[in-house]
Formats: sequence, structure tokens, C-alpha cells
Amino acid sequence: MAWYPGAKKMELQPESDSQPAIRPTQLIVHSIVAAWTARRTYEFWRDSTNLESHFGIGYGERDIAQYIGTETRADANAGANRRSDGTGAISVETASNSTATDPWNASQVEELIRLGVWGHQRHGIPLRICRTQSDPGFGYHSMFPQWSTSGTACPGPARIKQFREVVFPGIVARATGKTTNEEDPMAGITKKDIFDAVWKTDAIAVPSDTADFKTNPTWQAQSILKDVHARVRRLDATVTAQSAAITALAGQVGKGADTATVVAAVQKAIRDAVIKVDVDINSKES
Repeated sequence: MAWYPGAKKMELQPESDSQPAIRPTQLIVHSIVAAWTARRTYEFWRDSTNLESHFGIGYGERDIAQYIGTETRADANAGANRRSDGTGAISVETASNSTATDPWNASQVEELIRLGVWGHQRHGIPLRICRTQSDPGFGYHSMFPQWSTSGTACPGPARIKQFREVVFPGIVARATGKTTNEEDPMAGITKKDIFDAVWKTDAIAVPSDTADFKTNPTWQAQSILKDVHARVRRLDATVTAQSAAITALAGQVGKGADTATVVAAVQKAIRDAVIKVDVDINSKES
């Protein structure tokens, strides 16, 4: 008799002791068509029917209970309960709405994955979806008619989709330590996407001396770079012009030139220097 340590033990008697042993080779998930807690499901099995499942999972976090040991037959899977060779299926009932149309919530998905991993590790249930009604693996109640007495849609289309796309892949990934179903987070991203994310994200505080500081408090990185570039060019031109002016003034010392001549010489030197700076910078950029 095997008890899952991740579930609350709520043992059903006399079934737990009186029903025959099985060798679990399958795990089959169900919806109970009621928004019940794991304890309420236990009470239903105990008080209202001669059927039962091995496990019940409610909507709440860590709301999972085990009613019968997994090496003892439980009667929720019809032809999968116990076969002539002694193999059988672990049955897992899960809370649902009254029409079994809702998906499992995040807590239920997590409990199913944890339980599936334990079933694989404890009983050797292979990490595959059952291919036939007796094939070892994981499945859901409506997968094969032999698993129900009168036909069923359990656990419903939404949960069947989740089983195939989320729950079973989650069991495989958790059991093997591989995340084979994760997509590459960088897939499809181009150099331009990266450039735009880095340089065109409007999140950098602007210089406090800008004219629209209060109304436009953040800039893109490329705008900051352009602003710095413009300031450096202006500074370069200013320094060059000042140097030219000083040189021109020095050249007039001792010549006895009048003020107009000195001013004209300085202005020409500044113009020539600024033109040279502009030509040098533009030619390098081009």
C-alpha cells in the first residue's frame, strides 16, 4: 500500500483494506463535476456511493487528499481499475464547475504535475500518454471507452487541452529536469529590435537645463547621445574660436594697429577657425 507524502491521508474503510491489490501502470485524471474540496470528495465517497478514487484535488492551494493506497484498487476507472494481469490505474478526481467546462486553476495544475512526477518515480509509470486502454502511461477519463461504464466527456474539453499542452508536458519536464517545451526567449528578435529596446526606450532623466525639463522629463537614450554630441561640437567650436582669437590678438601686439583693424583680424580668425572645425567634423562623420 503506497501513500503519496504530498497529500492529506483520509483513508476510506473498509475499501482500503478489503479491495484487491493492483500494480499501478497508469494515472488517469477526472473531473468530479462539483466544486468540492478534497475533504468533501472524501465524504461523498464515504457516505454516498460505493465508488471511490485514489485522490481528490480541490480548487485551493495544496488541497489534495488520498483515500486509498495506490497499490489497492479504486473504482473510478471501470475497466482500468484492475485487469486480469493485476495491473490497474491510479485515479485522480479534481474539483470542477457543475458542467465540467472550466479549466484547472494554477493550484490544481501544480498538484497534478507533482502527483504525476511521484507516480512516475514511485511506481515507474512511463512518461507517455497512454496509446491504448491498457498501455502504461498517463491519460484522462474519456480517452478510452473501457475506462467508463456508460461513456463520459470527463474531464471536459478545456481540461483535456490543458492535459495535453500543460499538465503532461509539465510532468515530463519536472521528472526529467528538462524544459523541452520552453521557447527560446530570444527567438525571432532582430538586431533592430535590440537597438530599439536599448536606444529608443523613453526612460532616461533629461538634463535639467533643457527648455522642456518639466513637461518632458524623460528622453530616449539616443536623444541623450545626440544632446551630448551637440554640446561637444559646440564646445569644440568655442575653444577653437577662442584659441584663434587669442592668436590673432597676439599677432597684432606691437604693430600699432587701430581698434578696427584688430577687431577685423580677430573676427576673420574666428570665422576661419569655425569653418575649419565644421569641415573637419563633417568630413569625419561622412
